[in-house]
Amino acid sequence: MIFEVNVFLVFSLAGILIFHYLSGQSLILDNLLIVFGLLGTIPVIIGSFKAIAKRKITVDLLAAIALFVSLIQQEWTSVAFISLMITSARIFGIYTETRAKKAIQSLFKLRPNTVKIKINNQIKVIDLSAVKLNDLIIIDAGERIPIDGEIISGTASIDQSALTGESIPAEKHIGDQVLSSTLNLSGSLLVKTTRVGKDTTFEKLIHLMEQAQTQKVSIETTISKFTGKYILFTLIGSILVYVFTKNISLVLSILLVTCADDIAVAVPLAFWVAIAHAAKRGIIIKGGSYLEGLARCKILIVDKTGTLTRGKIQVSHLVSFDNRPNILLQTAAIAESVSDHPMAKAIIEYAHKNKLTYSLPDTFDELPGKGMTANFHGNNILVGNLNFFHQQKIKISPDQLHQINLAEMDGHNLVLVSSDEKILGFIALADELRYGIKNTLKKIRSLGLVRIVMLTGDNEKVAKTVAREIGIEEYHANLLPEDKLLFLKKNLNSKYKIAMVGDGINDAASLALADIGFAMGAIGSDSAIEASDIALMNDDFSKIAETIGLSRQVLRIVFENFIIWGVVNSVGLILVFTQVIGPTGSAAYNFFTDFLPLLNSLRLFRYNFHRP
Repeated sequence: MIFEVNVFLVFSLAGILIFHYLSGQSLILDNLLIVFGLLGTIPVIIGSFKAIAKRKITVDLLAAIALFVSLIQQEWTSVAFISLMITSARIFGIYTETRAKKAIQSLFKLRPNTVKIKINNQIKVIDLSAVKLNDLIIIDAGERIPIDGEIISGTASIDQSALTGESIPAEKHIGDQVLSSTLNLSGSLLVKTTRVGKDTTFEKLIHLMEQAQTQKVSIETTISKFTGKYILFTLIGSILVYVFTKNISLVLSILLVTCADDIAVAVPLAFWVAIAHAAKRGIIIKGGSYLEGLARCKILIVDKTGTLTRGKIQVSHLVSFDNRPNILLQTAAIAESVSDHPMAKAIIEYAHKNKLTYSLPDTFDELPGKGMTANFHGNNILVGNLNFFHQQKIKISPDQLHQINLAEMDGHNLVLVSSDEKILGFIALADELRYGIKNTLKKIRSLGLVRIVMLTGDNEKVAKTVAREIGIEEYHANLLPEDKLLFLKKNLNSKYKIAMVGDGINDAASLALADIGFAMGAIGSDSAIEASDIALMNDDFSKIAETIGLSRQVLRIVFENFIIWGVVNSVGLILVFTQVIGPTGSAAYNFFTDFLPLLNSLRLFRYNFHRP
């Protein structure tokens, strides 16, 4: 409603002004100009009084003073132009904010209002709002998925571009998770509901976007402070000009030219556009302050597993010191069967692949960053890294240690296995580097980051092999989660920002501590979205470079806006003091030049993510 009123006011004022100059002065046009001009002053005056009540100096105050002087001087055309200027700026703000929201919320239109639900072998059609947890939903090809859930039966190709920005569909099978707002391209699915309504991943992202658009960034706060000082300086200058010249028209012209409403709208406009544009690429930025902070980052700290590597650890080979590989694998599987660690899952998967049976341990204890201890029918089982075995004083012969060192030098992660304090051998695991990771890191350096650090819980030799392959000079190995936190605390400072990239689950504490926390592959993960400041909805590491590039571009646009504003004001003041333009010309000049920084901010809608 507010938007429509502002549009009506702008068109009315513009029309009256055009007819006023084309057809010459008339009593009707003069009266219309007065009426619509006064209508436009109401929100400005209200805004200035509200600001004064909060002890703030805003652009509205300067505009209100200019309006007051114009009214006294009966400069009705100036009044109309001031109203036109302020109202147009508000329209731009409302339009862009609405467009930014629609960039995300337009997906709601694609969501079905009704769903097919399976109850006791019968299919019923019910309203989406009536769906509950654990309901069985039928989703046919061509239908959009309305809830988050787990596939119970069927396979399908799912278009997840609405959330991740990826154009390549993902193949989904029994046991896989599907998310709301994604599209079933082919196949029929029976899905058990795990999240509905506001708890779905898509709804949470919408909420984050709305929060991000209302958050005030620090650069905007700086501009607010600058605006206050600028307006105070302008008012004092105007008073001095009047004292020395007694020329109220000159004072009015100065006030009209120097009204800073354009820059006050253009800066937040740039951040709104950037956040909305990023969301369409599967990059969820929680607020403008994080986007601004990222542009000031000099250090990037990256966790290895799941970020630089795919996180799909697989068993490479086994080395049994007593030539009983099945016993080695079975013993490891017993201890690892109760762990959610990626290495444990890889070992269990390998046991299943080799059709090896195992049982759950009687007791167990998981030591993060070290390994597992378990007891099975009186046997004490240890699985873990070499340091853990040294701490537990497990005897390792020189020949066994040599074999372990050779496997580590080949870049493998090792899980050593012992039973009743006797080492049985080790399981070698490997993780694949992400495609194009080396080029992405080069691109990140070209964007101004001077230091890239890799942190990992892997051993020194594995870390060195990975770092050398991807071109990272600084790395730290054998780190526990608390060691990563300690490293961050030592490096945090007030001079520049530090960004951290992790998987958002194992690295949640580190992401929360860093100035800017990136969570990769956050789709479907509450902890990842919650812990991070910027959530990447897929596992594409190149989006780190894209986001850094976007942050640099936003600040570049803001800086350009200041230059445009400064040049326009300088030219306007020269025209005023050389008496080329008077109050009416000053108001018209300000109105037309107001659009320059606003249009410059809108350029971000066309930002090319592939060339950060």
